[in-house]
Amino acid sequence: MRPDLRTAWETGVVIGDGAMGTYLYKFGFPVGISFEELNLLQPEVIGSVHREYIAAGAGLIETNSFSANYYKLSKLGLESQVEEINRAAVRIAREAAGEQVYVAGAVGSILGGKRLNVTDEELARYYEQQMSALLTEGTDALLLETFYELEEMRLALRLARKLTERPVICQFGVDQLGRTLDGYTIEEAFHILNQEGADVLGFNCHSGPNGIMSVMSRLDGPLTIPLSVFPNAGLADYVDGEYIYGASPDYFGDCAVSFADLGARLIGGCCGTTPEHIAATARSLRGYQATPLTEGKPLPKVKERLEIRERAVSSRVQSANAAPACGCGEEHVERGIIELVRERHTVIVELDPPRDLDISKFMEGAAALKEAGVDALTLADNSLAVTRMSNMALGHLIKTQIGLRPLIHIACRDRNLIGTQSHMMGFDALGIDHVLAVTGDPARFGDLPGASSVYDITSFEIIRMIKQLNEGIAFSGKPLKQKARFVVGAAFNPNVKHLHKAVERLEKKIASGADYIMTQPVYDRELIVRIKEATAHLDIPIFIGIMPLASGKNAEYLHNEVPGIQLSEEVLDRMSGLQGEEGRGMGVEIAKELLDTAMDHFNGIYLMTPFMFYEMNVALTKYVHERSKETPSHLSRL
Repeated sequence: MRPDLRTAWETGVVIGDGAMGTYLYKFGFPVGISFEELNLLQPEVIGSVHREYIAAGAGLIETNSFSANYYKLSKLGLESQVEEINRAAVRIAREAAGEQVYVAGAVGSILGGKRLNVTDEELARYYEQQMSALLTEGTDALLLETFYELEEMRLALRLARKLTERPVICQFGVDQLGRTLDGYTIEEAFHILNQEGADVLGFNCHSGPNGIMSVMSRLDGPLTIPLSVFPNAGLADYVDGEYIYGASPDYFGDCAVSFADLGARLIGGCCGTTPEHIAATARSLRGYQATPLTEGKPLPKVKERLEIRERAVSSRVQSANAAPACGCGEEHVERGIIELVRERHTVIVELDPPRDLDISKFMEGAAALKEAGVDALTLADNSLAVTRMSNMALGHLIKTQIGLRPLIHIACRDRNLIGTQSHMMGFDALGIDHVLAVTGDPARFGDLPGASSVYDITSFEIIRMIKQLNEGIAFSGKPLKQKARFVVGAAFNPNVKHLHKAVERLEKKIASGADYIMTQPVYDRELIVRIKEATAHLDIPIFIGIMPLASGKNAEYLHNEVPGIQLSEEVLDRMSGLQGEEGRGMGVEIAKELLDTAMDHFNGIYLMTPFMFYEMNVALTKYVHERSKETPSHLSRL
């Protein structure tokens, strides 16, 4: 009879199986189907794969249930069959395993390193449903695999411990730097999971043998807790329409001994591995004498990872006050926008980057606005999905050549996670530390409708991830050697039917880490008062958006065609039929009236420039400063 699984790890190395999905792909099952549904449709195929691995030397096989959770099955219309698919997976594996081979219930990460709109409560429900089905049918253990974030693994492990006393194996997908995506070192993650009751800790997928070995070698093992290793067969290559993995079975087998020397007590394979890889592993480890776990070293004691701090006024002010020198030759250190707006009326003006290569009028406008006394010039990120010059490049120019603080928009639309972090790192290198995080209008509505809209992350997530850079932690969880100093703004559209719902969305952005708020343009004085009342409980600055109208046609266009902008009937009537200088003059007068109300309730003023008519906002900026001198700010809240 086989020993208890925990005893087996104490005394030797258990050989695991290899890949299921990529092995089925190799035999013609296409990518995109549910391999788990084959438990019901073609159980004999799944059973034959299990038997091949057992014949190759596997002493433990995984159920074909990696993605058999509600969330992933729902993408294929199979959410009603979660329990049926998981229980069938165990029955097929049990029949193949007999009495001598262990069966582990495979539970894959639901998030998979992606930013999904799934709450912790939903994750817990999905994991509990899947685990319960696997355990009910009789697995010897649960195997939590290909997790990229400690917090998701922790959630799944706690549920597993609530459901069973059987062994639980926890495996991360990591690269050679050995950090989880939420910023924990492997030592920290292992320490925490050991405290939570994990029986085995280890790695699978994402890396080949070399990458995992690099991480394991830094653990200074063998340890008193068994480790597990299920690497990929090297990196995948796409050749003639097929995915090919380069690590040969012999190489894989040679690496198995090194893994065992480092403390691995469960060794198998992941993507790209075949029964030949497992056979080579079994041959290499035949007769291997494992060091008893009692002679290993305990997991090192580690300090709990510093969590990204909860939002607090003190940290926001500290971040804002840390703004670097303006770059215009002066020796002083500028105060940030957050500090300024807490003291006085503060003006941010938006000036759109040009759609061509001529920046002369843009720079002329920026210089005129600097002379008028604006506190920051904000540059959109291809607003309305129309291609414009890089706001990073222009931000650097106005900072260094004009001496004006740039406040740069960054949209979720145009860059994936890699490009977004790279972009933010570039901002930091240039000393551009004030940004506004926005979703971005879909590409199909812009001047290149065939372009892709990326949207890897939401505006909530991009705020949180930029603030993570302030802790010196990359989006991938890796250390960045130093901390960024970003002051992050969020957009707010108050031109909606139900203002309280818009405020609820705003609260989520603040919870994600927003330091200040910039609104869409408002053309109704009563709405400004309602915004004040609806946001009275918030403790971060709000910059009220005002865009002077350039003509009657401009007013009609904004009201009828631009998302998030609504004009009152009074404004539409006053602008009707006006154009040219007359239209711009009336637009400035209406804007001054709006400013009168806005300045009574908010210190933050956000002026948008229509059609590069920067002279209009030069006049309005001067008006704000003149009126502010006459009626100094007495606002206790912003």
